[in-house]
Amino acid sequence: MKQTPSNSPLQTLFLDTGDVAAIVRLKGLEFCFKGLEAALRADFLRWNEFDKSARVARYGRQGVIELMPIADASTYSFKYVNGHPGNTRLGLPTVSACGVLAPMRTGVPELLSELTLTTALRTAATSAMAARFLARPDSRVMALIGNGAQSEFQALAFRHLLGVRELRLYDVDPAATAKLQRNLAGSGLRLRACGSVREAVSGADIVTTITAYNGHAQVLLADMLEPGMHVNAVGGDSPGKTELEPAALRRGPVFVEFEPQTRAEGELQQLSPEFPVTELWTVLAGLQPGRADARQITLFDSVGFALEDYSALRFMRDLARELGVGRPVRLVPDMGDPKDLYSCLAMPASVQPVEAPLEELLE
Repeated sequence: MKQTPSNSPLQTLFLDTGDVAAIVRLKGLEFCFKGLEAALRADFLRWNEFDKSARVARYGRQGVIELMPIADASTYSFKYVNGHPGNTRLGLPTVSACGVLAPMRTGVPELLSELTLTTALRTAATSAMAARFLARPDSRVMALIGNGAQSEFQALAFRHLLGVRELRLYDVDPAATAKLQRNLAGSGLRLRACGSVREAVSGADIVTTITAYNGHAQVLLADMLEPGMHVNAVGGDSPGKTELEPAALRRGPVFVEFEPQTRAEGELQQLSPEFPVTELWTVLAGLQPGRADARQITLFDSVGFALEDYSALRFMRDLARELGVGRPVRLVPDMGDPKDLYSCLAMPASVQPVEAPLEELLE
């Protein structure tokens, strides 16, 4: 894990989950959240320099597998990610992801990285970045609806970046809330487990919904929203998957990442295509207003966008190089003669035993 990668253009820096965890431990969560927010903001301010598209998705009965590409003039990036809510019954995570950074000049990947842990970090940093412009500056109490795998990251990002001090917690699974409370013990956050969504939301400055239910749910109702609230709707991120009652979206201005993608995947899929929204980058750039006054209700319909993974990958790449974390791997053969691919078959090979495929383990 502590190997300094070679500068060879044929070698790709590989970061596994242990490497990313080591980076976070060495630099600290607060440093990483602040660095990620800075990277995200810098890239959102270059919005028009990127070739953007909605993610490419394949939906099945059990879940979805997606590719999320984006590129500017110098760098191409993509993320592979799945969403399978039933995986927890198999002892597997609901979401797993990996990603690549490659220079446009050669196309040879310079970074291959896990993105499961990194996605949780960048999603939380994106939520906090949006709330910096959309929530009231004096917001100190957050309701966290859905206490699963990403909940700790959301909680700590809002603590470190926005000064949230109290969390109201609710999940349909009490064990998830208990897990969150254990993990956040000693974090400096005041934690209060609640018996319902309505109880958790009452009196909160910020409401973050991050549930995993795979269907049209109405976790947050319009009559639960109070003047001055900011809502981060994070869990609804694919067609047919929502968390908010449609009427809740009409309580205040709605902000999105990439409008064409959010129209299809976010809470917006419940409303007409004419419903007005504001892309977040325009607020960051000062082209459009964010929060208008202290009593306004604001909503961030967040589905996750490829630009956020681009920012996170380059941030982790730079820290890995600084710390000497990760290891070089050869995804591209070193052939001597670049036209003689067949010569690779003559190279000595080391064969390692592989574990049984996952499909066999599930039989």
